[in-house]
Amino acid sequence: MLAFGIMSLTLESELSYFTEIAMLAESCGMEVFRFIPSHINPHSLHVKGKKFDSKRKAWVSAEFPIPSILYDRCFYGEDEHSKQCLPIVSWLKNQKDITFLGYGLPNKLELYHVLKNTPLSPYLPPTQHVQDAKTVIKELAQKKKVILKPIGGAHGYGIYSLKKNDKTFLVKTEKQKQMVSRIFPNEAKLHKWLESLITKRQYLIQPYLELVTNELEPFDIRMLLQKDEFGNWGELGRGIRVGNSGGILSNLSAGGTCKPFSEWISKLPKTKAEYITEELDYILSELPHLLENAFLPLFELGVDIGIAQNGSIWILDLNSKPGRKVLLQTRPDLKDTLHMRPLLYGKYLSQLEHLERKNTYEKTLSH
Repeated sequence: MLAFGIMSLTLESELSYFTEIAMLAESCGMEVFRFIPSHINPHSLHVKGKKFDSKRKAWVSAEFPIPSILYDRCFYGEDEHSKQCLPIVSWLKNQKDITFLGYGLPNKLELYHVLKNTPLSPYLPPTQHVQDAKTVIKELAQKKKVILKPIGGAHGYGIYSLKKNDKTFLVKTEKQKQMVSRIFPNEAKLHKWLESLITKRQYLIQPYLELVTNELEPFDIRMLLQKDEFGNWGELGRGIRVGNSGGILSNLSAGGTCKPFSEWISKLPKTKAEYITEELDYILSELPHLLENAFLPLFELGVDIGIAQNGSIWILDLNSKPGRKVLLQTRPDLKDTLHMRPLLYGKYLSQLEHLERKNTYEKTLSH
């Protein structure tokens, strides 16, 4: 049987998703293992983790060789364990007898610099690296309202909106699903706060886009692309994420809700609905090959699209390790397909000659 390994930073992470995959594995002639990268023994190249027992339909503790097909679901933070696991995963990506379903994408700034030289450039919000507090204050003076995002952030964590009023500055963020606001009485106080913020992590700055419903709820479109059992890209579905009124995030992890894309677009005027659908289809037709030409092969891609009140369409985020909540909630009929896809694509990769897959290593490895 083919050994299919799933990596995460904790054994509790996405457990229900991994179990659903494992329940289907036997029908594909595969065994499923899950483990934490830091639990690999560097001498024996064995790892202590969990193996799915198909008879008992349960995970059991086991020690096993590193599986030849790996599905990387590690979400790195600023913590020590993330820093410990990152080089281990990079080492695994260089092993000739190990194949990853997808090799990930670089940070938001690198993605922007690559895509701004492609036909998708008009869909990218103008983006620059925050070098210092002066960068932010200068942009605020010109645009009155901006967004700060961590360069390596995910799930909407650490995003701030900043607004310049006549003399004061309003800063908003969302923490634990609650809106947190702070008013700075002058530029000097804001400058001091910004300096302390950007010494902790790197940020990028973008103009603030009015991506809200008529009820002032932030919203975006989440689309999921995956490769099938023949290695071909296809869209699995799309859904609408809606945040809390007056908030800045639509992420479900920040308390947002979701609804079917078909329900949302059916309420728009026909010409507008057709225009949006054509634009989204065009973006999805271009994105996968542009990314894979620039970086290493991928298996799946979460694409977040914002539609501003003036009708402009923006690529907000690209995620090589997307969640599935939006689709599972809006399209429950896709459940088995979503859980079978990683196995079928893993089987496809195992049948390819290694050289065909590995020739991309001349490119820089990115996590």
